[in-house]
Amino acid sequence: MASHNELGALGEQIACEYLIKQGYQILERNWSNGHKEIDIIAKDGDTIVIVEVKTRQSTFLVEPEIAVDVYKQRNLIWAANSYVNRNQYDNDVRFDIISIVIDRNNEKRIEHIEDAFYPSVR
Repeated sequence: MASHNELGALGEQIACEYLIKQGYQILERNWSNGHKEIDIIAKDGDTIVIVEVKTRQSTFLVEPEIAVDVYKQRNLIWAANSYVNRNQYDNDVRFDIISIVIDRNNEKRIEHIEDAFYPSVR
């Protein structure tokens, strides 16, 4: 596995542990439909939470959450819609981003951005 894939998998594990400590229930990890993937699908009370995890070793160029651009948001919305319809959920859905930076001393900074973006109605 490439080192960026290992870093991503580590970040997703850290994010799951963080969410569980916050009282979330993890429903799915790395759920995909076609080429669209959701890192983590969780439940916060009655709300379905679609979580995109971005992990970096440095913020030298840009904070990790900035990488969730409009194209990525559109894919997450499409995948979330597929997941909700497939499972016949009638719950509210929220889109969160968890940004993780791991420095060279293995110190971790976790930022959880709730309601990071909203699906647009078209």
